[in-house]
Amino acid sequence: MALVHDADGLITAAMPYHYASRLGLRYILQPQLTQFNGPWYRPGTDTAAAAQQLAAHFRSMRLLFFQQCFAPGTPIGPEWHGCTVVPRPTYRIDDIDDPQQVFLNFDKQRRQRPIRRAGKELSPVSLSPQRFALFHAEYWASRGQRDLLSQDFMVHVIQAALDRNQGILLGVADQEGRLHAARFVAYDNQCAYALLSALNPDGHANGASPLLFWHIIQRLSGHTRAFDFEGSRDPGIAFSYSLYGSHPTTYHQLTHYPLPLLRPLLKRKLEQ
Repeated sequence: MALVHDADGLITAAMPYHYASRLGLRYILQPQLTQFNGPWYRPGTDTAAAAQQLAAHFRSMRLLFFQQCFAPGTPIGPEWHGCTVVPRPTYRIDDIDDPQQVFLNFDKQRRQRPIRRAGKELSPVSLSPQRFALFHAEYWASRGQRDLLSQDFMVHVIQAALDRNQGILLGVADQEGRLHAARFVAYDNQCAYALLSALNPDGHANGASPLLFWHIIQRLSGHTRAFDFEGSRDPGIAFSYSLYGSHPTTYHQLTHYPLPLLRPLLKRKLEQ
């Protein structure tokens, strides 16, 4: 955690980060299951001056690689120059206080009708973090891919969020108890974030995923303000999220290689 204090010792800015090293190479990466974070500034703080101190902190660490994704609305001033700044999209519904209005903003043909249809066959069910982690791994295996997250890690994160009343873990199942889709969403009082999802690898009902989104949004109404589907630059995923009445919201990825000649080597090491 990088902290900035004023003359009286009051914290005026803070920035959590994930620090690691491999083969003596020290770097900062975006943590798993964290689409963006970035600095927090105390209201009334001179953000430019505080950002200068934060940036100086990271320069003093003599990193070989730095990458952070700053949350939407985070100011990016000249103190971060030297970093490659890339805008990225996420997709949000800004206000879920009225679930029925949210539903009316769903695409009628490709969201409302499948949800109504699936709702006649599927019901929401609770499941344990362990069951979800296994379901998640089975889903990715069915697609011929390795799950990039360990089951222990998923269980730990999900359980921590549930214990703090800052997470929802929900599935939809048919009358025989067969799970068709499951999703984990973390939230605070400002926004909910769809972090993990999986579909039954042996086949699932049409509308299972939209129905699950709808159940979760209803349960979150009154507990948080907005719903973030999480971002993707894939056109198909972007279009799918737009059918829920969400809109693209920009956040920024900052990347810095102080020693450009080491970039190919470090990139390979980080991907192993």
